[in-house]
This record gives sequence, C-alpha cells and structure tokens, in this order.
Amino acid sequence: MNNPNLSIDADSTIETLTDFIRTKLSEAGFSRAVIGLSGGIDSALSCALTAKAIGAENVLGVRMPYKASSQASLDHAQLLIDKLGVQSLTMPITEMADALIAREPEMSKMRQGNIMARCRMIVLYDQSEAFGGLVMGTGNKTEILLGYTTIYGDSAAAINPVGDLYKAQVRQLSRALGVPNEIIEKAPSADLWANQTDEDELGFSYDEVDRFFYLMVEHRYNMNELIDVGFDEGFVRKLMKRVRQNQFKREMPPIAELSGRAVDYDFPYLDA
Repeated sequence: MNNPNLSIDADSTIETLTDFIRTKLSEAGFSRAVIGLSGGIDSALSCALTAKAIGAENVLGVRMPYKASSQASLDHAQLLIDKLGVQSLTMPITEMADALIAREPEMSKMRQGNIMARCRMIVLYDQSEAFGGLVMGTGNKTEILLGYTTIYGDSAAAINPVGDLYKAQVRQLSRALGVPNEIIEKAPSADLWANQTDEDELGFSYDEVDRFFYLMVEHRYNMNELIDVGFDEGFVRKLMKRVRQNQFKREMPPIAELSGRAVDYDFPYLDA
C-alpha cells in the first residue's frame, strides 16, 4: 500500500466539480467567476473546470506578473486563455508590492512572496466587484495539507473546485480537459523569484507527499503504520508536524463565543 493508486474517474469527477461550481455560484447569486492565472497547472485546471461549468464568456482570467516573474509563466497563462477562450486581463503588481518591500531592503524572500500573494488577491477581489464574478480558488489538497500557501493570499477564494484533489489528480484531470502539455509537464512553481520551484523549496517531491497524505488522510494510517510501509521516520515526523502547525490556515478565525449564538458556529445562516 506504500504505492497507492491515486487515479480517479476523470469523467465523473469533472461532472461533479462542474456541477459544484454552478451550484455554489447560483447559491451566492452569481453566474460569473474570476481566476488568477499563474501559468501553473492548478489555476489552469480551476479555470478549465469553471469555463466548462458556466461558459468561457463568463470567466475572467487575470495575469498578475511581478517584475521577477518568468516570461514562461505569462506565456503559459496566455496559452490557456487562448485555448479556453475566457476573457482576460493583465494587471502587473510590481508597483503595489515594491511600495511595501522598498521600506525594508533586507526583507526575506518569504515576506516578499507573501506580499506578492496578497497583492494579487487585492487585484482579484477588486476584479470580482468590477466583473461581477466570484473569486475561484486554485489550491490543491496536497498544498492545503502542507500549509504551502499564503493565508489571505493565494489561499483566499469564494469557491475552490480543486481543493480535494491531490497534485497527481490535478495532473490527471488537466490532461482529461486538454490543458496544454507545456503547463502540465513543467516543474511546479509559485514563481516568486528567479528559478524558484515548489519541490526545491519544500525539500521533497509532490509524488512522494501525495502517497503519504493519501495513506494518512484517506486510509487513516498513523505514524507507525506510515513508517512500516517504508516512509522515513524523519519524513513522517516532518510532514505530520507541518499538517498540525498549519491547521490555522485551513479554518476561519475562531470567534470567542459570548452570546450563545456566535455567527457561523451556532447561527450559520439566515433561513428566510
């Protein structure tokens, strides 16, 4: 079981996810969507699913390059825009981000990356109002479990159709939907600085961590069982620590309950 099969039924999964998109948009009173296109596979899949669900004319894909962004990222995002026929917009974030980054020239790459991610979300939510569409999420299940995301940055969204897909499953569905191979085959990267890749930064491959999380989450393997099937003990402890430490990114801010009916806890919605 240390090499589990993560493959899914592509056709039925696509049907489920497109129905999810239509339903959630309708429940919120919307028929349009806005998506940040990084040139990567996760945003490409989210965009392809959304275009299939509500029509390409109702989707706005936004490219938001920083001065250090690679030309390949812009080109790959444009490939997807051209293939799907979605509406598009390019909004550079360099001036926005640098206005804050310039205040502290010795700022770490991590802080700079977080600023860029949050600037991009400012753009997307502004375009949500201008275009009249909800912001679609692009974070996959593997990244969510790792906490490999910027809270209120790339993790922010109104709806996330790809959040229960492991990275390997994102690739599978992307192929089924005809996402360009240039996007599917490239090394995953947040493109926050030159030559940055996710796997170099994390220190392990998505394939390896996909298998780990599939057993831990779907099959409820504990630490000893994960070690017994062949995962290195240090690797197991490192990932389980990441999952625990990043739980705060996966939930809404806790509300201190005083009244007996705290909003979203005891009073989740108004039943008109």
